[in-house]
Formats: sequence, structure tokens, C-alpha cells
Amino acid sequence: MKFKQLFKSSADWMRREGPSGDIVLSSRVRLARNLPGHSYPGWAEPPQREAVLGELLPIVEALPEMKGAFRAELGEMELLEKQFLVERHLVSREHAAREGGCAAVVDEDQSLSIMINEEDHLRMQAIVPGLDIVGAHRAIDQIDTVLDSQVGFAFDDQFGYLTSCPTNLGTGLRASAMLHLPGLVLADHVKQVVAAANKIGLAVRGIYGEGTEALANFFQISNQNTLGEEESVILERLQSVIEQIVTQERNARATLVEENRAMICDRIGRGYGVLRHAHVLSSKEALEHLSMLRLGADLGVLNPNAGLLRTLFAEIQPAHLQLAAGRTIEPEERDALRADFLQRRLKSLKPPNMLPLGNDIEGASTPEEEDSE
Repeated sequence: MKFKQLFKSSADWMRREGPSGDIVLSSRVRLARNLPGHSYPGWAEPPQREAVLGELLPIVEALPEMKGAFRAELGEMELLEKQFLVERHLVSREHAAREGGCAAVVDEDQSLSIMINEEDHLRMQAIVPGLDIVGAHRAIDQIDTVLDSQVGFAFDDQFGYLTSCPTNLGTGLRASAMLHLPGLVLADHVKQVVAAANKIGLAVRGIYGEGTEALANFFQISNQNTLGEEESVILERLQSVIEQIVTQERNARATLVEENRAMICDRIGRGYGVLRHAHVLSSKEALEHLSMLRLGADLGVLNPNAGLLRTLFAEIQPAHLQLAAGRTIEPEERDALRADFLQRRLKSLKPPNMLPLGNDIEGASTPEEEDSE
């Protein structure tokens, strides 16, 4: 697969809505693995990284799951192309910043991604739609088993899989889910949820993981401990906590609709109005208003095309916009381009019909009134 094909196609987790998809956008499981007898990428000299790449890349490309995959060495990619991979969650920001001796292999559905010579020799991940952490693990575990049988990963009877960072020792597993939590944010309860997750050893981060802020009511929740527990225990605990947060978010939305309908209607209406008519929009502002449109869709007051809002969250990102335009664009012009892009993409989206939230909403119109306008 060429980069152009990768760019023009949406990831499977962006197109489809999985279990609890109104709140959980995606589930991801990542495994860190290393080859014995080789320096870790951060300490290796360029010839050593090239040697590891030469050993691993043909094996990864030969995997049945990677038939027709996109494959690229990071040093040969343009900056915008690498940024695009980050925006699609296919490589980490750290991997995109690396040069020689580093590569990425991505399957046709953009569900499986293997980074060679990131922080570890291999960072393998699976992303699936909705809340399906076990399914994501199953997908990447199959690849892990095959690769281990061919190259033999560095493993210690006491410490488990050996990794560049001590925090990944043991299983080398990081599992996470991306959640949309506007109800808890608007009800001012999200801080309690974050604190409770931290107390039981879970990390709460922004859209792009470690070191990023939570934007537009999106939060990434993942395990922190990888040593001393079996993979099944880690996955089951995270799944259980996510299910509890999903319940809390649904309860928060129901309470807001019951007790503060006017505010909910105003936020959804403002989001629709700004995105349909603004001439300049930053990434942050656009994401915040798209979050409100998604909330409106989940509450039944908006009816966008299936998958439209999920794909827009990626398509309005800087690299996506610039690649679509075919050139590098300065931030101010990019904000204008983003606003124009959203106007065109949302042109057929009808205004919110607030009646599903209750007949006592001031200004709510009936379908008959909308048709007569």
C-alpha cells in the first residue's frame, strides 16, 4: 500500500462503532518487545539500528496480517506524512521524531501497527472500535506469538519481557481506551473520576497519550503497572473500570438532560452554529464543538451520516488538512481552511431538533415546523 492510499482511507476504528461506541471511541493494546544481544534503540549507534531493522522488517512484512500493508522507513518520509501517522494513532510522537534505522508497518484496515526501533526494538499495537480491550489484545497477541517463535524476544524468568524503560518490564503491555466524557465534564465530576482511576494504578491522559492534555472531553485511560501481574488480570481490571466510567457518563448525561436541559441545548446549538458558519477555527475549538455535535447525536437531537463525526475528528488535524491541500500551510491560513472544510462537510446536517430532550425546551421546534421553514 502506498501512502496516498493510506491517506485516502479511514481506519476501521474510525468507520465503525463498537461496543459502548457512544462513549468509547476505541480500545488499544500495545506490546513492547526487544531482541536479545542488541543495544536498545535509544543507545544504539545508527549501524546497530540498521542491523535490527534489516532483521525485523522482512519478518514483519511477511506476516499474513500485513498482506498489502503500508510500510515506510521513517527517515525517508516527509514531515507531514509522519505527523499524519501520529494523528491517526499509528505511530507515537517519539517514533515520528526518529530518523535512520526506524520503520512502521500498518495493515490495510489501520487496525494493526508495528513500530520498529521506537523506544524498544518492537512496539506492536492493535486498535479496535468501541470497548473491546480483550479483542484488541487477541489481535496483537497472535502476532506477538508468531514473531517470538521466529526471533526469540529478550525475556527474564524474574522480570519478564525486558524493555528499554523499567516501567514496561514484565508483560510489556499497555492497554487503553479512548473515551468521550462530555457529561462528566459538564457536570464537573471528571476530576473525581480521574483521581479514582489514579488511585488504582491507571493513567488518564489526552488524545495522543503521555504528555498531552485532554481536549474536547476526550480522555485516554490506560494501565500503568506491567510487572507482577498476568496480562489477563491487567486487561480485566481496565475493562471493569472503563465499564464503570461508561455507566457514570451515561448517568451524568441523563442528569444534565433532566436538570439542566437549557445548558445542554445551548452547547449543542452553539456547536452546530459555529461549525456551520465560522470562518476561522483552531484545532482545539473545532474539536470542542465537534464534541458537542457528537453529544447531540448520542442524545438523538442530531442525525449525522454514520461515521461522519468520528472521521472528522482526524480530518481536521493539521497534517490531514495540509496533505489534503497538497502543500504546507501556515497556522492562520490553516484555521481558515479548517473552517471552510467543516462547513462543506457538515452542509447537509440538519439543525438540532431538541424535542427528544423534552417538550419544555424553549425554542424547540417540531419536525412539522422545521419542514415549513
